Amino acid sequence: MTKIKNKIVFLCSACGDDFPKWNGQCPSCKEWGTLSEFKVSSKKKRRKTEIRESKFLPDVLSGAPVERIPTGLKEADRVLGGGLLSGALVLLGGSPGVGKSTLALHICSGIDRKALYISAEESEEQIALRARRLNVKPDHLHLSGENELDGIITHIERISPELVVIDSIQTVMNSSLDSLPGSPSQIRDCGQRLLEISKQKNVTILIVGHVTKEGTIAGPKMLEHMVDTVLYMDGDDRYDHRILRSAKNRFGATHEVGIFNMDSDGLKEVANPSEMFLAERSVDIPGTSIYPSLEGTRPILVEVQALVSNANFGTPQRNVNGFDYKRLGMLIAVLEKRMELAMGAKDVFVNLVGGLRVDDPAADLSIICSTASSTMDNPIEENIVLLGEVGLAGEVRSISRLEHRLTEAETLGFKKAIVPAASVNDKVKKIKIDLHPVKFVKDAFKILF
Repeated sequence: MTKIKNKIVFLCSACGDDFPKWNGQCPSCKEWGTLSEFKVSSKKKRRKTEIRESKFLPDVLSGAPVERIPTGLKEADRVLGGGLLSGALVLLGGSPGVGKSTLALHICSGIDRKALYISAEESEEQIALRARRLNVKPDHLHLSGENELDGIITHIERISPELVVIDSIQTVMNSSLDSLPGSPSQIRDCGQRLLEISKQKNVTILIVGHVTKEGTIAGPKMLEHMVDTVLYMDGDDRYDHRILRSAKNRFGATHEVGIFNMDSDGLKEVANPSEMFLAERSVDIPGTSIYPSLEGTRPILVEVQALVSNANFGTPQRNVNGFDYKRLGMLIAVLEKRMELAMGAKDVFVNLVGGLRVDDPAADLSIICSTASSTMDNPIEENIVLLGEVGLAGEVRSISRLEHRLTEAETLGFKKAIVPAASVNDKVKKIKIDLHPVKFVKDAFKILF
C-alpha cells in the first residue's frame, strides 16, 4: 500500500503567496517573518462544478436593476453603499469586544429575510441569549454552532438563506487540510470555498474576521482581495461610540463611515455625529479650534486641541492622537521656519477629541493654528472653523468638498470660516457664513490673533 505524500509549501500571511522553501523575507511583499509552513495533500477531492453560461452584455443591461437589501441600520447602509447586494461577499474586521457579532445580529434582524448565523465560537444557546438582549426578530433567523466547512455548506443547501453570517472565519476549518483552524492555509481555502458558494447560489455572506496587533485582518492578505467589501469597526474603551469604516467596496464609495453608540441594548445609530463630538467643547481656552472633517460623503465637525509647554528634558516630546505623527512634525517645522515661533524647546501635544482618526490634509490649518494659539496663549474665536492644507512654504492649499464642510458648519451655528482662497467658488459663496479666504498661514494668523 503506497503512502500518500503531502507537499510542503510556505505561505505568506501578508500577501497570500506560497513558495517551495522558507525565507526570512517574503520574496513578493518583502515583509519579514510572515512565511509559515503548511501541508497540501496530493490526494485531491474532485468536486463537480457546474459550467456557467456566458451572458451577452445588452441582455444583462436590459434586465431589472439589482435591488439592494436594507439592513435596518441607516448607518450600515451608508457604509455599504445603500445596503447588501445578493451574491456579495463582505468581510467585517475589528478588535475583540468592539461589537462585530452585535452588528451582525442587528443586520440579521433588520433585513427581514431568511438568514443563517454560523457561530463557530459560541453555542446556539449563547447566541440566543444575546439575540434576546438585543431584541432581535427571531422569525427568519436560523442559528448553528457548526465549525466544519462541509457542515456549513450542508446547512446553506438545506435552509437556502439569503444572508449567511460566518462568525468567525478564524474558527472555521476544512478537515481535508492538515493545519489548525486560523492558519493561513485554512483561512485561504475556506474563504475561497465561501466565495464560490456566494457567487453560484447568489447568497450574501458576511464574514467576521479577527485583527492582528497591527490592526489588520488576520490571515493572508488575499482574503481581502477576494471579497467584495471590507469593513472595519473601530472603537475605544474610553468612549461608547463605534465607527464603521469601508476600506474597500466594489459596489459603493470607500472611506464612508457610520457612527453608532454601544449600550446594553446593542448598537444605536447616531444621526448627528458633529453634536456628539462637540458636546463637551472647550470655549475661550488657548489651543482649541474646530475642524470640519469629511469622512466619505459625510462632514463631521471635530474639536482639535493642542498644548504647548516648555520641555523639561533634553528631547522635546511630540505626541498626537488621531492624526499622523510625521505630518505633525512637518507642521511644527513650518511654524518655526515660516512663522518664526520658537518650537525647538517645546513639548507639543495634539488631540482630536472623541477618538476620531483623521488622515485628511485639510486638517493642517486647524492643527497649526491650535498649536500657535497655545504657544502664544491667545484663544481662537468660538464661532469660527478652520480648514486648509498647509505646504512647506507656509501656503494654504486647496481642499476637496469645501461646500459640504461649510454647510455642516453653518447648520451647527458657526458664523466664520477661514478657507483656502483657491477653493472658493460661486457655490461656496452662497453659503450663509462669513468667508475669509487666505493664501498663506500668516494671513490666517492676522485674522485670528
